Amino acid sequence: MDDNTQNGQTIEAVDVLRIMRSIPHRYPFLLVDRMVEVVPSVSAIGIKNVSINEPFFAGHFPGRPVMPGVLIIESMAQTAGALVVITLGPDAEGKVVYFMSIDSAKFRKPVVPGDQIRIHVVKERNRGPVWKFNAQAKVDGVVVAEATYTAMIMDRAEPV
Repeated sequence: MDDNTQNGQTIEAVDVLRIMRSIPHRYPFLLVDRMVEVVPSVSAIGIKNVSINEPFFAGHFPGRPVMPGVLIIESMAQTAGALVVITLGPDAEGKVVYFMSIDSAKFRKPVVPGDQIRIHVVKERNRGPVWKFNAQAKVDGVVVAEATYTAMIMDRAEPV
């Protein structure tokens, strides 16, 4: 994998270990398995493989498992957060990207076990630590959810 994030070249693949260095989320809340077509400071595609073994399926909904829309939005945010850290380079590892706003969220089609979500995030703009993204989640090329959101990168707070 090419780690050169300063020249704007596409990084073909980012594995889960690199994602975990970029964002603090861990099982069961890490909702991005891989990233592809990462263009630092521009866009990325995150991949979430949806399995019946996901802990939320036990209660959402028994007999008709559907991935909660809020977790689809979270997977979009995690993909964008990892893009921010990859863009900023190793000095940003260990920082946290916090939601500031979520706008125009729409859910078009249920996501079920066996689906692979491809999360397309595109940076709209950033000013200092504040970044704004447009995102679409797709299954088999069909948009299942979309949103625009703003986030801020900050130093990680020490656990209490």
